[in-house]
Amino acid sequence: MSRRRLRALVLAGGRGTRLRPFTPALPKQLMPVAGKPVLVRCLEQLPALGVSEAAVIVGDGRPQIEAVLGDGSGLGLSVTYVPQPEPLGLAHCVALARAFLGDDSFVLCLGDVVVTDGLAAAHERFVCEGPDAVVLTAKVADPRQYGVVEVDGRGRVLALAEKPRVPRSDLVLAGVYFLSPAVHKAVAGLRPSARGELEITDALSALVADGATVLSTPVTGYWKDVGDVEAVLDCNRVLMEALAPERAGSVDAASRLDGTVVVESGASVLRSRLIGPVLVGAGSVVRDSRVGPYTAIGRDCRVSDTEITGSVLLDGAVMAGLDGVHNSVIGRGAEVRATHPRTDRCFLVGDHTYVEV
Repeated sequence: MSRRRLRALVLAGGRGTRLRPFTPALPKQLMPVAGKPVLVRCLEQLPALGVSEAAVIVGDGRPQIEAVLGDGSGLGLSVTYVPQPEPLGLAHCVALARAFLGDDSFVLCLGDVVVTDGLAAAHERFVCEGPDAVVLTAKVADPRQYGVVEVDGRGRVLALAEKPRVPRSDLVLAGVYFLSPAVHKAVAGLRPSARGELEITDALSALVADGATVLSTPVTGYWKDVGDVEAVLDCNRVLMEALAPERAGSVDAASRLDGTVVVESGASVLRSRLIGPVLVGAGSVVRDSRVGPYTAIGRDCRVSDTEITGSVLLDGAVMAGLDGVHNSVIGRGAEVRATHPRTDRCFLVGDHTYVEV
């Protein structure tokens, strides 16, 4: 068993039904938060763990994911794509990637989960203490929609249950798992669960039952499963706090920028006020508008005569003549225009949709 060589298995094959109307046109893992796809945020953390090779599990969204990630070299990785025709569980992904993983240890990550801190501590425990697995955990108010973990006082995992009706703990799996090759035997012995999937919780439970050492490490920073619109907006707000000011684009003398504002190369700000944190993506134009705080505008967008806060605009979105827009997500190439004066608006607009209000 090799502890020195760590590979990565990143799951990006889910269908994202809770993120409609933005999915399935856009793989949920490519939803941008603070100007960057969630999947990219996941992968860019891996080289710091010593990972140089990653397999990405993909479904129908493979062409879009591959267009964003390419061969992974831009992230300091070599990326291999492994197709999963149907979403049959996390452990099923481990089985599909068996040839890629070989006899190396690996970190399994969910591509739609944002974790800002805790990976390094989990990795250190995995390397230094030599267990069969280390799982990242978090406490939640309602654990019924998660894999639930019971641990002892030293963080050793005693039992696990997948989405139990009556949870025995408020501690849940946070979507990052450091696994030794011992997990392959456990996966090979699994049968589909009641929902027809091979569950990673069952594989971990099999390890525990066999006397293997499975440890837990808590998330110490922000953690979010970016599975619905509310989570996207919350994650966007939190991550925008970490932006560094940048003015690579053009800002005219009639505009005012307050707080942390990013204006990327090729973007233009004309006769507008931006209240940070705000991000204006490359090629976008903001004209005669008030933007922010907590608003991320993607690439090649057009925003004019509009007041908007706490929102995410995907690439190519257009907004014109709108007042009091808040907590909104506007899809790629979508266009929203006002024909009647009105304030206090909230929009969820899918890709390439035209809306007049």
